[in-house]
Amino acid sequence: MKRDRTPCVYLLASDYRGVLYTGVTSNLPGRIWQDREGVTGGFTSHYKVFRLVYIEVFDTMDEAIAREKQIKNWRRQWKINLIEAANPHWRDLASDLGFEPLPPRRGGHGP
Repeated sequence: MKRDRTPCVYLLASDYRGVLYTGVTSNLPGRIWQDREGVTGGFTSHYKVFRLVYIEVFDTMDEAIAREKQIKNWRRQWKINLIEAANPHWRDLASDLGFEPLPPRRGGHGP
């Protein structure tokens, strides 16, 4: 069985306006599962950055990688603006992929 691949850039946050992580993958559900289960370790596990707050889909992995590099070079506020333009309440978009949404860590829900 051929597995569907969808190149995308994604941003994870620890919470509303918390620590941010920018990544690229062709298997977003698989990557979210790995991060939440702590399989990969590293930055996302150390800083508990598991809330999917932004997704941008591309036709090719080359386009996705170029966009990831662009966003990683941005200032933090630009990343926050990008997220809030598409997801103003920082909702955990992983629920759209079948994952349980993460509750807010700071006790608030953002704006």
